Amino acid sequence: MDETFVTQEQNNTESPASDKRLREILAVLRRHQVTHGLSPVKLREILEDLGPTYVKLGQIMSMRSDMLPESYCEELTKLRTEVRPLPFHIIYGVIETELNRPVSDIFSEIEETPLGSASIAQVHPAALKDGTKVVIKIQRPAIKQTMQNDIRLMKKAAGILKIAIGTEDLIDFKTILDELWKTTQEEMDFVQEAANLDLFYENQKEIAYVTCPKVFHELTTPRLLVMEYINGIQIDETAQLEDLGYNMTEIGQKAAENYCKQILEDGFFHADPHPGNLWVASGQIAWLDLGMTGRLTQHNKQLLKKAITAILENDIYALKNVLLAFGEPQERVNHARLYTDIDDILSKYLSMDFGTMKLGTLIERMLELVKDHRLAITPDVTLLGRSMITMEGTLTACAPDVNIIQILSVHMSTLLIKELDAKKLLRHKGRQLYTSMDKSLDIPAQLSDLLNITKNGQAQLNLQVADSEEIREDIQRTANRFILSILAVGLFIGSGLILNTMSMPRWFGIPWLSFIGYFISFILILVLIFRILFRKK
Repeated sequence: MDETFVTQEQNNTESPASDKRLREILAVLRRHQVTHGLSPVKLREILEDLGPTYVKLGQIMSMRSDMLPESYCEELTKLRTEVRPLPFHIIYGVIETELNRPVSDIFSEIEETPLGSASIAQVHPAALKDGTKVVIKIQRPAIKQTMQNDIRLMKKAAGILKIAIGTEDLIDFKTILDELWKTTQEEMDFVQEAANLDLFYENQKEIAYVTCPKVFHELTTPRLLVMEYINGIQIDETAQLEDLGYNMTEIGQKAAENYCKQILEDGFFHADPHPGNLWVASGQIAWLDLGMTGRLTQHNKQLLKKAITAILENDIYALKNVLLAFGEPQERVNHARLYTDIDDILSKYLSMDFGTMKLGTLIERMLELVKDHRLAITPDVTLLGRSMITMEGTLTACAPDVNIIQILSVHMSTLLIKELDAKKLLRHKGRQLYTSMDKSLDIPAQLSDLLNITKNGQAQLNLQVADSEEIREDIQRTANRFILSILAVGLFIGSGLILNTMSMPRWFGIPWLSFIGYFISFILILVLIFRILFRKK
């Protein structure tokens, strides 16, 4: 099915199966009482009840802090990854269909029990005819169509949610689902995953302690991936690894060092480095499952280095400039408040020593700051943030003594020394010195002009007040309240002065004009009280 998601949504006619599935979705939403509000836990439970395709969507959503609040991302990382495996005869049929020849012509055996079964694919160990051990990743039949239809139906349910509980200010489900569909299509293309494995292997081939599965390209299709079998142990199986003589602190340090290389040097990183994707095999750290990866442009790599340096040096001005370079402001930036917020974060976390500082907490606070100030940053940058949080969690599970911030700072220092070009630096500083000296020669003449203008009374001072628009609105609101107060008091006093007038018709025992004055004064007082108590902050 090559049609785009939008085209599919527009052109598909409603079928009884679609109606049934939509009713199932709405039943799940009712069962979880979404009309009473949506919480992170409730969203996770809803996705689990909706089935494997939604579990996968939730796992992808957990990596997208740019689309979801941080509390939701954190909760969605708890989604269960294992689903019930498909019967082996179905898997066998998919393999033959993809390779267009009998399985027995290629494989001497395929184990029926899968190594793992997820929402998109399941993995089986096998052996080629020459005895080479491999792993086969097989995509579930019609999973792309199933997920496409489910997302289309969920978009309809999202419209109902928007009306029922008003979540549009918190979560824009339709935009999220459109974005997730693009990401899911990429992950369901095993040819792309094979290319990711090739690139990762090429980037790490000089690192003796790092590896990843090699791809058998002649046996790989968009729905079938055949890789080298790596016989190892999951990195968080610490007791088993220590029994084999491994030093877990060393393993954690090397894993963190290689991860820093991926983001700071390669610009191509594993976006989901949880313990299940890092194994230890024959003295090497094997990175598995590169279906979800991130890429950083050269520009973003340089910005990332500047951000890390600014954090380590407690330079709020440099960090503020980096954040503005990373993101596109969606509204006018309050620079004074941005400086203050950055200073608050850095003051809190940099007062700790490296042993107690948590990179994940710092990243979460920075992502919240970016959202609060309405800075739109690219998905790859937010994906990197979530990836770094996941990596820190993996290190905590396998080597609690390893601190990724320490390793990041050491790697940065080494990288800066390596990239230092003395000749280039001298040329650059020489140009700066020449420019500064050249400009300094103009200072006496400029100062003389300034004194002459001041002496002649022609000097003007232009002052731009930060947040001037907010100040103007506050002054206008205050003035309006003051005018209403004057009117209310004036009417009240005037009504009292004519209270004893005998020649005027009376309402409720007082002159009708006094009654109207008191009534209007009372209304104005109510308006003032309402504006004071219920004005939106």
